[in-house]
Amino acid sequence: MKTVGMISSYGALESRADWLWQQTPHPFGVWGNMQMQALAENPDFLLMYQFDFPQPSPPPSLLDRLRKQQKKTELNLPDLLRGVSKERIIYLLREPPLEEIVEINKRNYQQAKNYCGYVSGPDDFAPTPDYMPAIWYHSNTFKDLNEMPCPQKVASCSWITSGINRTANHRQRLDFLQSLQSRGMQIDFYGRGLQKWVKTSGELGNKWYGMAPYYYNLAIENYADNNLYVSEKLWDSLLAWCLPIYYGGAAADKLLPPGSFLRLPSLDEKGIAYIQEVTSNLDAWYAAKDAITEARQIILHKLNLLNWLSEFVNQFS
Repeated sequence: MKTVGMISSYGALESRADWLWQQTPHPFGVWGNMQMQALAENPDFLLMYQFDFPQPSPPPSLLDRLRKQQKKTELNLPDLLRGVSKERIIYLLREPPLEEIVEINKRNYQQAKNYCGYVSGPDDFAPTPDYMPAIWYHSNTFKDLNEMPCPQKVASCSWITSGINRTANHRQRLDFLQSLQSRGMQIDFYGRGLQKWVKTSGELGNKWYGMAPYYYNLAIENYADNNLYVSEKLWDSLLAWCLPIYYGGAAADKLLPPGSFLRLPSLDEKGIAYIQEVTSNLDAWYAAKDAITEARQIILHKLNLLNWLSEFVNQFS
């Protein structure tokens, strides 16, 4: 059994000993021949998951030097890498190549090549361009998700999103939300940090409760302009037995069976008309139920990040 440690620039993951443990039927993060132990002191492999390398800082001014106020910005990377050899260190970048951060992503890739044997991300300029292995944000056990029948559906459509507006794509999504809301459509909005004008049903501690009771779910990516980027928005929706009305790139078509999701054509009047038509009845959901069943098994067993890590580890056995 090989252990896989993890480091990330996502602050919420820094002390998560049980990261990804809900994505396997076995205790303590075991999948195949490997065990996910994010905080292991001496792991056999190391996953750098959306790790932002420190960027060079400008030289301090004379005043800074005199006052001794210069802050140390460089991380001690050898300590963070925990003695793992380069060929066993994996770098996975998962943020989309938005115009506002694309240069940061490129610098991260360049730095990662100095320390990691495998460097990948969901964009064409990554050293190894590839889709992101699946993670999800339901707290249900793997066994429950794998074996459960479809839960009772009682409501039409939901959208779980956030009020983030720091990029043009984020602002486009919020404009679309405002347009949907102004039509008085039967859509329940959930999320954190949403603007005061949003008639929200509140923030969720578990996305399951904002998806499982609904037939349809709006799964709208922050980025839809390449053939690689697809995020947990789609996996979460399908695992809750929703039929996703999906706005995103072509990666989903390569990874999931036909008919398991619907394509939202655009974030404008045409898209609003499409949502109105689909959600006016339940025909589309019933027609897609078998494809949703198949897609859920693909997500759980094949696209699962733990399965991906296990296959990577197998190369060294």
